[in-house]
Amino acid sequence: MGKAARLACIFVPMALTLASLICIILVGLGGTNKSSSTLNSLYFFKADTSNVTINTNLLNGTKVDDNLLNKGVDALKKDLNLKGFYTVSLWNYCDGTGDKVEYCSPRTSQFWFNPVEVWGLNNTGAENAFPKELRTGLNAYRTVSKWMFTAYIVAFVATLVEFLIGFAAIFSRWGSLVTTVVSVVSSLFMLAASITATALYAALAGNFNSWLKPYGIHGSLGKSMYTTTWLATAFSLGAGIFWLFSVCCVSGRSDNKRVKVEKTPYTYERMPSPAFGEPSHSNRGVPMQNMGKSGTAYEPFRHEHV
Repeated sequence: MGKAARLACIFVPMALTLASLICIILVGLGGTNKSSSTLNSLYFFKADTSNVTINTNLLNGTKVDDNLLNKGVDALKKDLNLKGFYTVSLWNYCDGTGDKVEYCSPRTSQFWFNPVEVWGLNNTGAENAFPKELRTGLNAYRTVSKWMFTAYIVAFVATLVEFLIGFAAIFSRWGSLVTTVVSVVSSLFMLAASITATALYAALAGNFNSWLKPYGIHGSLGKSMYTTTWLATAFSLGAGIFWLFSVCCVSGRSDNKRVKVEKTPYTYERMPSPAFGEPSHSNRGVPMQNMGKSGTAYEPFRHEHV
């Protein structure tokens, strides 16, 4: 019963760890295959550029040449084939028109979405139309996105190790202890990655909507991606709790053990009986004294007090 109970106890955190691992893999696969509608729906951020417009009245007070700006925007809409939307995932970005994804960029470690480069604004001068606040926000996004990428990679590796060494927890509490330590690492990095991704891209979408909305560019978040990453976090935290529970409960030792009966330190010895003419132990070595008659009672012998 001990092994069976422990096996049942380990099954729950193993299942939660596996579920968390699958969710992390889905986060990493988001945007890597333009032919998969499921993977295309997994993105952190979406920039809708289908309604790009020009409003030179918004540039009053800024040192930007209108002709240069018009040239840059025209280049985006015609020469550079500006797409209708751009989605940002962990490794890359995808673009397309309408609801169809047409292109996904090669996967890059520590990827960050640079609209100036992706939209071909490097040499047009149109990037100067970006407000200072937006450029500052993009620089902060570039820095934090590297940490977010690292956190996801560490969480994935730690969760994979957690699942593999979790089998050792079936046989002993020591295995549960080691698995619990690894689970703490995976849970912390998974939680940090999810919090960072949510805050980072929410701020990026806010910057887009604040500074680029007048030009018809709108930023939004991908619900499917955030649902997946937070499910991975919840599963990871739940697995850690059950791994900790398996350390202090259900040892896995079998209850069917032989009970050793301790032998008594003594053996039976027959006591001497006066009926057979054998002296008793109480009378051995004790001198008897004949007291004779004393009054009406007859007391033939009595022990002499030594």
